Amino acid sequence: MQPIQLFELASSQAHWLSVRQSVVAGNIANINTPGYAAKDVEPFQAVLDSLGTQQMATHASHFAGGGTQQTNGNAPVVGITSSGSNPSMEEQLMNAGQVRREFELNTGLVRSFHRMMLLTVRK
Repeated sequence: MQPIQLFELASSQAHWLSVRQSVVAGNIANINTPGYAAKDVEPFQAVLDSLGTQQMATHASHFAGGGTQQTNGNAPVVGITSSGSNPSMEEQLMNAGQVRREFELNTGLVRSFHRMMLLTVRK
């Protein structure tokens, strides 16, 4: 039986969301700083590509590549980029709301999957 990688994927996304929330908070804190350029993080898909966890399967032969890449369990490296423009409060508040919604979705999926696993073990 292959290990279930949903928890690893959720952990990677939670780390990415944490970094993104820090960057958004920094943008909000520096809204009125002259010459400050807004920052953002690379998309989560780029983090997945670097980890090799975007392919989830029950068996390595399900993919033509021969299986998924293994990770060492460390937190993913998240790149931070500068947009070159001044941050706007509206945009940054929308980003903060998006981070909150994605984090709630992440924790909800993990909670549901955990309950499902507990029900399976119980029977």
